[in-house]
Amino acid sequence: MELIEHWRSSEQAGLAQDSFPFPLVLLRHGQSTWNRENRFTGWTDVDLTEQGRKEARQAARRLVEAGFSFDLAFTSVLRRAIDSLSIVLEAMRLEGIPVVQRWELNERHYGALQGLNKAETARRLGEERVMSWRRSFSARPPALEWDDRRHPRFDPRYAALPAEMLPRTESLADTEKRLLQCWQGEIAPALQAGRRVLVSAHGNSLRALVRYLEDVPQAEVPGINIPTGVPWVYVFDDRINLIQRYAITSSVST
Repeated sequence: MELIEHWRSSEQAGLAQDSFPFPLVLLRHGQSTWNRENRFTGWTDVDLTEQGRKEARQAARRLVEAGFSFDLAFTSVLRRAIDSLSIVLEAMRLEGIPVVQRWELNERHYGALQGLNKAETARRLGEERVMSWRRSFSARPPALEWDDRRHPRFDPRYAALPAEMLPRTESLADTEKRLLQCWQGEIAPALQAGRRVLVSAHGNSLRALVRYLEDVPQAEVPGINIPTGVPWVYVFDDRINLIQRYAITSSVST
């Protein structure tokens, strides 16, 4: 059973944003071109589809209807997350708030699988093996070769980072480890300072953060699923202890 099925909707939760001073909203970017084509994307920088842009606009309307506003936003350095965030902030008339881009919020790096069709890869290499790479906590897909042009060391966005620290593949555990640097160093302190924070990121980077925030056992990690365009709300006390969480799933017109 997927984790989101255990959540109450925003209407059932019965919480307004100002019920607690420390709200965090997590948002997976809208559908990308490679989501639509069922490809492993990872750090490949692909665009949103029109459906993905629609999902971002719908997320913004859900947040407005639920009474949310934000003081600060975080996103990865991949344009599908950046563009989703821009659409949301424009629709909410929050274009002026600070936006922090961090590579640590990037999608999980899928190594040599990046660009491959998921169904075709499962048929070729075996469903169980591929699902372990996709959904487990510790399994890593095959790594990129050092001289593969898909290696992030060839991308100018990462030029300031030592090439040795850039991933050639990642497990979800690896993704969680580097994501927590941003959580502990910037996002959690912002919440403790009373900032209302929105994070626009990716299916697996948000899975890693959800696993950490909810202390999900490794055996249950495959059940964590983050749909595109659905805001997930976390509410904390001043020590960042989790008080409440829910998904804003109500249908609105677009």
